[in-house]
Amino acid sequence: MDPESASSTRDSKLKLYKTTLCLAYQSFGVVYGDLSISPIYVYKNTFSGRLRLHENNDEILGVLSLVFWTLTLIPLCKYIIFVLGADDNGEGGTFALYSLLCRHAKVGLLSTFHASDDDASFYNSGPSLKETRINSTLKQFFEKHWISQIVLLLVVLLGTGMVIGDGVLTPSMSVLSAVNGVKVKIPSLHENYTVFIACVILMGLFALQHYGTHRVGFLFAPILIAWLLSISGVGIYNIIHWNPHIVSALSPYYAYNFFKETGKDGWKSLGGIVLCITGAEAMFADLGHFSQLSIRLAFTLFVYPCLILAYMGEASYLSQHKEDLQSSFYKAIPEVIFWPVFIIATLATVVGSQAVISATFSIISQCRALSCFPRVRIVHTSGQIHGQIYIPEVNWILMLLCLSVVIGFRDTDMIGTAYGLAVIIVMLITSCLMFLVIVMVWKRTILAAIAFVIIFGSLEFLYFSACIAKVHKGGWVPLVLSLIVLFVMCIWHYGTLKKRSFELQNKVCLDTLLALGPNLGINRVRGICIVYSNVDSGVPPMFAHFVTNFPAFHEVLIFVNIQLLTVPKVPAEEQVLVSRVGSPEFHLFRCIFRYGFRDARKDTYAFENHVLNSVAEFLKGSSDGCVEPSSQLVDAVIRQPENGAVASRPSRRKVRFSGVGFNKEVDEFEAAREAGLAYMMGNTCVLANEASSYLKKFVINIVYGFLRRNSRHPATSLGVPHTSLIEVGMVYRV
Repeated sequence: MDPESASSTRDSKLKLYKTTLCLAYQSFGVVYGDLSISPIYVYKNTFSGRLRLHENNDEILGVLSLVFWTLTLIPLCKYIIFVLGADDNGEGGTFALYSLLCRHAKVGLLSTFHASDDDASFYNSGPSLKETRINSTLKQFFEKHWISQIVLLLVVLLGTGMVIGDGVLTPSMSVLSAVNGVKVKIPSLHENYTVFIACVILMGLFALQHYGTHRVGFLFAPILIAWLLSISGVGIYNIIHWNPHIVSALSPYYAYNFFKETGKDGWKSLGGIVLCITGAEAMFADLGHFSQLSIRLAFTLFVYPCLILAYMGEASYLSQHKEDLQSSFYKAIPEVIFWPVFIIATLATVVGSQAVISATFSIISQCRALSCFPRVRIVHTSGQIHGQIYIPEVNWILMLLCLSVVIGFRDTDMIGTAYGLAVIIVMLITSCLMFLVIVMVWKRTILAAIAFVIIFGSLEFLYFSACIAKVHKGGWVPLVLSLIVLFVMCIWHYGTLKKRSFELQNKVCLDTLLALGPNLGINRVRGICIVYSNVDSGVPPMFAHFVTNFPAFHEVLIFVNIQLLTVPKVPAEEQVLVSRVGSPEFHLFRCIFRYGFRDARKDTYAFENHVLNSVAEFLKGSSDGCVEPSSQLVDAVIRQPENGAVASRPSRRKVRFSGVGFNKEVDEFEAAREAGLAYMMGNTCVLANEASSYLKKFVINIVYGFLRRNSRHPATSLGVPHTSLIEVGMVYRV
């Protein structure tokens, strides 16, 4: 091998190793916060019910065995080995799995494929795999039965609602559990004081959200590493000091013996054991910020061993101090290091809560991008990392809900029941989606998919059955929260679909509108007008309504259509499509902007310049002679990178030439640009038809209308300046 080539290969490998280790280090503060703080409350919640009647060594060893095998099978085997491999162009989470299914088969109601996307690279799914019979059968089933697509979407939205509910329960559970540790040293402290301290910490946590995680992010990883080292060190000490034979509990025999000895009481206690895997879903949900290898390394080599040692150490202490079952975590800490560990525990719960709150912001942003959530204000708190966002309305609602849960329940046992149900439902939904991904995306045999569901899904269903049996003891909280979120998302998506369907059905052909020009006496005003539209062909009904009532518009019109696609990101060079509408003398253009649900959006000024520069470059490119002569009209498409520069080798350029002087047209466009810029968008009122059912009228007129009135105005969301805005009022009867 060439020495220079060998050196280059060695340098690239070294760079890869450094990058992976750096990402693995950063993942501690973002991904593993929730999972790492579980030892604080797992044993307490497990022995909170009738299992107190079975306070023998066999039961303690059985609980440890269940914790060990649950951590091994679900986070280590299911997520680290299998689920992380089901990424969508590097992105993870429920929507990533749904996005994969939308693109590989017509199974999704959110699939927004447009005619302009027929050669887009972001829809490519990599090397095509051989179709199997079961793969084709499943695809045909979903394509044929529309109700199956609705059910799939509802399942995905239910999982999303549970994740949002997790954003309420995680801070409440973790902070209150940590603060309760004070009672170990101050037993006389009244419950009201611990609740008050927890509320103060929660209010401080949510009040600091607007600063963004990037300002304190450098503290997160060291805190979590210090926490994991602390609990693993305490665990090793307790194993050696109290009961070295606790290692034998790792045998699955003790799990079997646990159910044999405790029976129904042991089954009910699974609602507490499931808390040991809270936060496992974050390894997949936060995949977009890291890499598969970095997450796998961090969990397998550090997080997993530390957690196992912590649980073993606590069980070892409990085997000799059965009277401390309700406060075993803090009682197991040696006296000398109690207060340092307590402080680190409190900081770790804040970090774990921060990670879940940030994930809630992220998933609501994705739902909003796919028209499944009302318009809310999204603030990007970092100029480098797009995923670090802050949503003020959601932040304060989460804070109020967290305070309500803490003040209302006061008991970590009841909060833990609700918490466990939310976590296990999300995992069950992931397993169901993975079944479809294995068959329809990976195109493996049906036996492989069934084996996956039997091994992991059956274990999760066992935990689910135990959690659902405690609905009356707090389990109703995540169900109510998720159903409310599901109701809001479904109503918003349904209303938005009806609104866009009306616009598509009532769009006006350009030739028809221009034919009315002489009769209407249409005048052209100096300047450029950007018309926001939801249709990618023809003229939106709002603009036709405006022209027929006020026959004048600007000398240059640009119809802007923002398309939100079910892919995480759209390559910068394929985000913009520019085309001419009609003859050159009309000066009408259409700009289609295509974004994925994780793509960053430009601010107002940058977006305005992007639109104008795209059209200007389109005209200059046409004037350079890059055309294919044909007959009548000019119809061109260019692709442009996000930074505004024209791609050196456009992937598609199609022009039909009519002999127009393009240099003159460029000058006219620049003159219109100097004359000023205006924006036009519809201010529509969406109402159900008079012949509609009472249910539809209630959904559209009352609920959807209420959501629209109380969400951000489209002009505000897009950052359109009010001084340059023309709003066209129109009633849509859907």
